[in-house]
Amino acid sequence: MTEVYKFLNFIKKYKLVLMIVPVITVIITYFLVRNLKSSYVSQAQISTGIVDETPQQSAIIQTIQGEQVRQQFSNLMEMIKMNKVLYQVSYLLMIHDLTSTSPLKRPSKLLSTLNQDARSHAISVYKSKYASNLELNSAIPDEKGLYAVLSSMDYHPDGLKGKIGVFRSGESDFITIQFEAETPELSAFVVNTLAAEFIKNYTSTVKKNKLRANDFLRNLLREKTDTLANRMAELKNYKIKNKVLNLSEQSKQLYSLIVEYDTKKQEAIEKTASYAGALNEIDAKFDPKERNYIESKISTVNQSIIESKQELSDLYNLYLENDLDESYKKRYDSLSRKLTEQINKSSDQYITNPLNTKQALINEKINLEIQMDISRYSISSLEDKINTLTRQFSGLVPQEAEVQTLEMNIDIASKEYLDILAKYNQNSLEAGFNSKMNLVQEGTAGLVQPSKKFLLVIISAIVSFSFCLMTLFLIFIGDSRIVDSIDLTKKTELPVLGSINKLINKSVDLLGLWTLDLKDEQLIEFRNQLRSLRYEIENNLVDKILLVNSLHSGDGKTFLSMSLAFAWKMTNLRVLLIDGNFFNPHISKLSPIGVYLEDFLQDKENLVSPVAPGIMTILKNRGGDTSLMEMASYDKIKSKLEWAKENYDIIIIESGALKEVTQAKEWLSFVQDFITVYKSGTSISESDKKYISLLREQSSFKGWVLNMFNNTNNQ
Repeated sequence: MTEVYKFLNFIKKYKLVLMIVPVITVIITYFLVRNLKSSYVSQAQISTGIVDETPQQSAIIQTIQGEQVRQQFSNLMEMIKMNKVLYQVSYLLMIHDLTSTSPLKRPSKLLSTLNQDARSHAISVYKSKYASNLELNSAIPDEKGLYAVLSSMDYHPDGLKGKIGVFRSGESDFITIQFEAETPELSAFVVNTLAAEFIKNYTSTVKKNKLRANDFLRNLLREKTDTLANRMAELKNYKIKNKVLNLSEQSKQLYSLIVEYDTKKQEAIEKTASYAGALNEIDAKFDPKERNYIESKISTVNQSIIESKQELSDLYNLYLENDLDESYKKRYDSLSRKLTEQINKSSDQYITNPLNTKQALINEKINLEIQMDISRYSISSLEDKINTLTRQFSGLVPQEAEVQTLEMNIDIASKEYLDILAKYNQNSLEAGFNSKMNLVQEGTAGLVQPSKKFLLVIISAIVSFSFCLMTLFLIFIGDSRIVDSIDLTKKTELPVLGSINKLINKSVDLLGLWTLDLKDEQLIEFRNQLRSLRYEIENNLVDKILLVNSLHSGDGKTFLSMSLAFAWKMTNLRVLLIDGNFFNPHISKLSPIGVYLEDFLQDKENLVSPVAPGIMTILKNRGGDTSLMEMASYDKIKSKLEWAKENYDIIIIESGALKEVTQAKEWLSFVQDFITVYKSGTSISESDKKYISLLREQSSFKGWVLNMFNNTNNQ
């Protein structure tokens, strides 16, 4: 809140500026707008057909929503304000005013200077440009002059664009075109012409785009048709070349045959094993002599059976090689019956051992041997057939992969063809319908708008006042000056003992300030501030010696030192005022009489002793580039100050500014209390910060005295 109050007080200083600048601005604005013409506004509405789909044919309705709708409306509104459309309106405006007996606007000076031939030429060029939908070329001198005529009437595109408003009516399907002009007829003419020209331009553009799209899609459709035909021919040629009818069916058949032959092979293996086992069992029933007898007889008796067995094996191989052909099956069955008859016949002729009655076992053994031989032969034939079928099946795999690749290419080409065909049909259908955009509400002669003169005057006052206020605020923010004790405490982090007002009078009678009956409120307040400062210093004093210094020369420490000396003098104290500022000995110059500090320290001259109460004594210096320690030794100076403390109640020493580092440090070594004067309205520079750091390090520093404080800033 403190900063707010400070800013308000800062504004009070410039209240005249805040009043005078807006008044001047209002006066200037009034004279500028007093001849401002009345304005008329007309509106026309266009139905776009983007949201409202009723004008569209049901076959081509497409649902669009959200961001797509807003994007389309934005594009349309920008197209309305294109120079290509506005030039058409400009041409029609000029043609109307050049050919009509009641022009829409009073002719400009340039237009009035045209003779009949020039007007006829202008009409001809404008009509030609309008018919060809072209803009004026400023690089051609003749067209540059005609553009100047447009500009003089404020009919050029840039002039029209500044007065045209285009917006969407809420979330509806309508775009509103608005124009403000100085006559109602002109405003209505512009909005209606602009709407009509935009619809014509948009319809033409859309039609051309659809026709170009149709041509493109037609050519693309031909390419896709040729691509599809080529890929189908490629598949056909591959099948013919590799004698492929139906790979899927062929592979199924081959796989079925392999499985079937493998099953027969397993059955033959199982039969062979079973036949061998049965023969072993039969052989076990005969003793060795009987077996030799039987085996010796079999070779002579059954030679015909062996031949039949061989023929039966060969026929079975043919049956397998010909994929189980039924004709071979019949021959195989016939030969099997013949073999059976031969076996039975051999059994009848067989002469067995009269000692054994095992004729049935012998017959069974012969049958089993025949069956085992047939089964053994069939295993080898079945394995050969299975291997052959497996090789044929393996040969179909690369063909199947190639066919699948070709079929996939055909499928891709077919999909591309169908997509392009659908787009071509859709675009052809849309191209056959008229544009869904139309003018649903024509603009009428607009009503006069409320005068803006008063509004402009008020706005000018508000703007100028705000500008001044903002300028003052920026000045206030950028102002780093310290103007009060709060700022000084905040920025230095050191205490402030008091403030002394800035006096308007350049000369002040310090003795009369305390002895006379004052009428001046400023002097009375100054005296009260000195009393308050005297009280604060007394409460903080450790010793009788008080050193007064400042950051810079000219901060008013001399006047403050003398004022404090008189303030303590009026309390009936014995006061010694020492001018310790050798570079600027102002106290010495103001005191015509007195003892010099150099003589006092060197025992050349002494002060009067004893000193009566209420007496103020001044020790002057001769100035120059000198140093305190060059006048006397440290102990000598210390003893002299001890003598002064015994004879005086308060000793005030004014030293040089802190930037005079040598003098400041010399005097600080002899005192336990010092105050620093700071001039109000000045800023702390970077070089000042090191001196402020020095003050923080000194325990003998009692606080700031803010001098030349402008009390009007806080009123």
